[in-house]
Amino acid sequence: MYLIRTIGLTLKSFIMTKKELIGEISKETGLSIKSSGQALNAFVGAFGKAMKKGQRIQLPGMGTFKVAKRSARVVRNPRTNAKLNVPAKKVVKFKPAPALNKGL
Repeated sequence: MYLIRTIGLTLKSFIMTKKELIGEISKETGLSIKSSGQALNAFVGAFGKAMKKGQRIQLPGMGTFKVAKRSARVVRNPRTNAKLNVPAKKVVKFKPAPALNKGL
């Protein structure tokens, strides 16, 4: 964070908001902003439903999203040295496509 401030950038310059994403979709597709917003909301809804079912989603040129199980474990609080039990849970993992990695 310190490095970002020293070179004159803000954290906002690294974050794209939903409104900005809808604007980019609208520009690229020629759809209205309202239609682009509806399309993005439909995509996010379908994506969420697929993840809840445990399905894997492959987007060519972007990567693969899949649900993985993270096992229960015991961690240590670095401030107090107290041990905490972290329950098992499901998490979404992302593996970028080679084309996406190449463009970075």
